[in-house]
Amino acid sequence: MDLAYHEHLIPQIFLFVDRKCFADWSIRKARIDFHDLTFVISGKACYYINEEKVIVEAGDLLYIPEGCTREAHTFGESPMHCYPFNFHWAAPYNDVRLPFGYVSKKMITKEILDYIREFKQVWMNRQPFYTFQARALFELILHRLLSNDHLLSATTMDPRIQKATYYINEHYLDDITVGILAEQANLNTVYFGKLFKETTGSTCKEYLNRIRINNAEMMLSSGDFNVSETAERCGFHDISYFSNLFKMMRGYSPSSARKKQEL
Repeated sequence: MDLAYHEHLIPQIFLFVDRKCFADWSIRKARIDFHDLTFVISGKACYYINEEKVIVEAGDLLYIPEGCTREAHTFGESPMHCYPFNFHWAAPYNDVRLPFGYVSKKMITKEILDYIREFKQVWMNRQPFYTFQARALFELILHRLLSNDHLLSATTMDPRIQKATYYINEHYLDDITVGILAEQANLNTVYFGKLFKETTGSTCKEYLNRIRINNAEMMLSSGDFNVSETAERCGFHDISYFSNLFKMMRGYSPSSARKKQEL
């Protein structure tokens, strides 16, 4: 999944089922023109995806991208219970694939299951404007899946690292060092740096730069500050370094971000 597209992706769910399979349940072989995201709650099933055989069981996430061939049957001695979501991305992004294999183990958390059950209530009741609420819940499910795939969620983050990230968010324009952050967490710098990377997926410097550039982009987009002022107010003392870093992380220069606002 190209993360550059993620903010443009709008899921359009057209089928959701609380599927409790009979012993002889099956899906005939066919090419699908949608994305199939299925959460297996209990039992087992065998799928053939592009001729590749995969077995899914309780706790698994099944993902079949648009364009794949799909065939399936359950096991009579252990019929599958699952929640499949069939959806498209709003044009022109339907060929964007989620960053999962056909089967992902241990992806269904209590939080995700609670979202799915709430989605079921909304989908079945179909009150006015239910599609807004259903889409929002599905996006929360996707957010949690993607967060679990790349980072630890904030709710399970080590409180010492969480305290350090809060400090960065509040003091990003200051000269922040690993030593200062480690002191906030009451840890030695070596262990802190390792724990920070394991928890957030980034080094302290990478995380700090991301926060600074995110804020810089917002300031430039507002049109209230020029590039030099923005760099200074986001903790960068070298405007050349700031400009190069901004372009590397955003794909365009900080001056271009400001020009977009002026158009």
